[in-house]
Amino acid sequence: MAGHSKFKNIMHRKGAQDAKRSKVFSKLAREITTAAKGGNADPAFNPRLRAVIAAAKAVSMPKDNIDRALKKAEGGDAENYEEIRYEGFGPGGVSVIVEALTDNRNRTATDVRTAFSKNGGNVGTSGSVSHGFERLGLITYPASAGSADKLFEAALEAGADDVESGEDEHEIWTAADSLHEVAKALEAALGDNAGAKLAWRPKEWVEVGTETAQQLLKMIDTLEDLDDVQNVYGNYDVPDEVLSQL
Repeated sequence: MAGHSKFKNIMHRKGAQDAKRSKVFSKLAREITTAAKGGNADPAFNPRLRAVIAAAKAVSMPKDNIDRALKKAEGGDAENYEEIRYEGFGPGGVSVIVEALTDNRNRTATDVRTAFSKNGGNVGTSGSVSHGFERLGLITYPASAGSADKLFEAALEAGADDVESGEDEHEIWTAADSLHEVAKALEAALGDNAGAKLAWRPKEWVEVGTETAQQLLKMIDTLEDLDDVQNVYGNYDVPDEVLSQL
């Protein structure tokens, strides 16, 4: 297991994300509805739904919002969202994967392509960058859950593959088919997690300088701000000295 952290590469600038709380709630509601429609509406029998509800609670999404999203799925009047993955390249040759939930494929494709092209990037074909990533299970815990050593030991005992600890949170990585088993074991040792989902983890990282980082992070922010986009992953490594200048 590794001990270093690259949180800034996937979840950068927490403050900026916190300012988008209502948009985050809207995206989580969409994912809750989709997960409930695609499986059992009871979280106890639907691992995907259980994970997204945990993520919603971790960002203090009101219970009423969660219940409304569930009832929308149960009532059968919810939109049929399609899950789409876009792959592309950002400034500096960085590889980017965008996951979306949309009820209008053409609108989303246009918005995503525009976000890339206006910020020095371009959308590639399916499979153009995903070969440089691994599809793994990702479980997150806030820094308050314990020290890096405590999380490392708990993750090792639970059968996880890797742990990365940073100032704000701990990321625990596991094989995709072991995600829910490991998450359950960790809950017994550490309590409720802040999120558990399948994610894309880069096999190699690309270090970027100040000028590239400014344009790249603007592109990432633009993508994350799109209503239809749920997750954005990239293989960029922004050194601390560069982040301090942004």
